[in-house]
Amino acid sequence: MAKPSPEPIDPLSVPDLALAVIAADRFPYLSTTDGDQPRVRPVSPVRTDRFTVYVANLKMYHKTTEIAANPKVELCYLDNKHDQVRLSGVAEVVTDRPLLQEIWDANPLLRHHLGTIDNPSLIVYRIKPERVRFMREWALEYHEVPAPELW
Repeated sequence: MAKPSPEPIDPLSVPDLALAVIAADRFPYLSTTDGDQPRVRPVSPVRTDRFTVYVANLKMYHKTTEIAANPKVELCYLDNKHDQVRLSGVAEVVTDRPLLQEIWDANPLLRHHLGTIDNPSLIVYRIKPERVRFMREWALEYHEVPAPELW
């Protein structure tokens, strides 16, 4: 069987290609570490600002302990063409009340399940990217999203 030959990619289009994959995948996979054991689970971001991703969590979930011990995480997005984005960064707890209110107001599921923004179980993480890579299906080659595009 012949190796697939991916279409060439214009380096200037990489940020837009990566953003399209992020927009297409409602449930990316979040990777954390639990001691020396990697852990991966699907998450549903509650907000995305270009390459900065916000994920809601409950304090009782084990990933809370994992992120507290090591806030370095990675999100993996996959679209229906199997194009992929890997976003590596640091998860930090959001404490900015106006931002939390915006996220709360935009997410009916949060309101339904938690009742109030002041629910002590709620944590929202901001995952700030340190590295973003895009890959087309079968290309087996990542394209770096240039750092200025991260901001």
